[in-house]
Amino acid sequence: MSQNEFDVIFIGSGPGGYVGAIRAAQLGLNTAVIEKDKTFGGTCLNVGCIPSKALLESSEHFLAAQEELGHHGVNVGSVSLDLSTMLKRKDKIVEELTTGIDYLFKKNKITAFQGTGKFKGPHEVEVTDSAGKTQTLVGKNIVIATGSVPRPLPGLDVDGKHIITSTEALSLPAVPEHMVVVGAGAIGLEMGSVWGRLGAKVTVVEYGSKICGPMDAKLSKRLQQILSKQGFTFELDAKVSQAKVKGSTVTVSIERMKKGDTLEVKCDVVLVAAGRAPYTKGLGLENVGLSTNDRGVVEVDRHWRTSQSHIYAIGDVIPGPMLAHKAEEEGVAVAEIIAGKHGHVNYETVPSVIYTWPEFASVGKTEEELKAAGVSFNVGTFPFTANGRAKALGHTEGQVKILADKTTDRILGAHIVGPRASDLLGELVVAMEFAGSSEDVALSFHAHPTLSEVIREAALAVSGRARQM
Repeated sequence: MSQNEFDVIFIGSGPGGYVGAIRAAQLGLNTAVIEKDKTFGGTCLNVGCIPSKALLESSEHFLAAQEELGHHGVNVGSVSLDLSTMLKRKDKIVEELTTGIDYLFKKNKITAFQGTGKFKGPHEVEVTDSAGKTQTLVGKNIVIATGSVPRPLPGLDVDGKHIITSTEALSLPAVPEHMVVVGAGAIGLEMGSVWGRLGAKVTVVEYGSKICGPMDAKLSKRLQQILSKQGFTFELDAKVSQAKVKGSTVTVSIERMKKGDTLEVKCDVVLVAAGRAPYTKGLGLENVGLSTNDRGVVEVDRHWRTSQSHIYAIGDVIPGPMLAHKAEEEGVAVAEIIAGKHGHVNYETVPSVIYTWPEFASVGKTEEELKAAGVSFNVGTFPFTANGRAKALGHTEGQVKILADKTTDRILGAHIVGPRASDLLGELVVAMEFAGSSEDVALSFHAHPTLSEVIREAALAVSGRARQM
């Protein structure tokens, strides 16, 4: 092969692209990655999962110092916010992780190209760097891993200052007095939590009748109640028809569809967080006979192949949840398929997490989905209020819910609102991966006192045997 010929080329270095590329290199494939931005890692590492979690953690500490430490007998006196230091900490974490990917590419002998990739022919990708210089790469196999971008909404013209996306919400120069969040999914609730803890008034506008998208309805309602106690105001069954900026004030018109009226709200920042759209702009799909559907999604078969059998697509550009860990597993599976192995992704066990406090973590089917499918099931729930470790932590809001097949007892879904729900969920993901039953979890040792005991009690509750209530 020449220096510009590869066994596989990944377009995009987000979680799907960089993890897939590393696996491909481990399997002996001559691998290249194309990245249009200055740093590797895609949305997740640069302006998504990682920086948002850094700010969530910092804002939790700020709130704890203000309102919680005194209950532990820790008196800290006056607490003030140093937003600049908080943002610098977030940026440092991002820098460490993105440069870490650069190290991993070099370690695994992956060739990285900085520039925008565009299909020139079935096996050719043209890369244009920031100076406008082009070069053509040739790949036996090519993987589209270009991720997604914030979905625009009519009537909301993003200016990056008063009307913003999640990217700008990570680096606001000052705490807003009033933030209107459009969309009650993970991005909106998480960024609303950050700025709400730091002092902003937060109003969330959601087109649907519930928050948290398709996640469990009862626990979504419970989380809404908790967030309302934290100061959130919710407008459900509503949409923002327009937002007018005048000086430093934004006047937001909210159409309340159930009430049949329009509410005008004045704020200083509007966060547009109504989902994300696949990013394939300028990719040159038409040059290789590929297209997207009306939602911008690239259609693939069960092996992630497009209509061109040597061109694959993974992550946010294909159907399914737009989650970093889903993209990672698809990247690994595609690399293994290209190497002649049997790549596989179990879509029944893809976890979803909303990192509010308490967190909301979910895997598998919801009650609503099982009822719609006519599946008979048993439910086991258990609250954190009865858990000794939760009481010691001072965080007892929420519960665990486990759904198990009525006949086989196989776990079909699990949903947690509670402290560190994201970490607790892993046990139930593994149980489902092994086709485990609620009885399997119920009979397993759980150290005492730990938060994970709530999971065991919920599993026991499936058959009416919870012992702590």
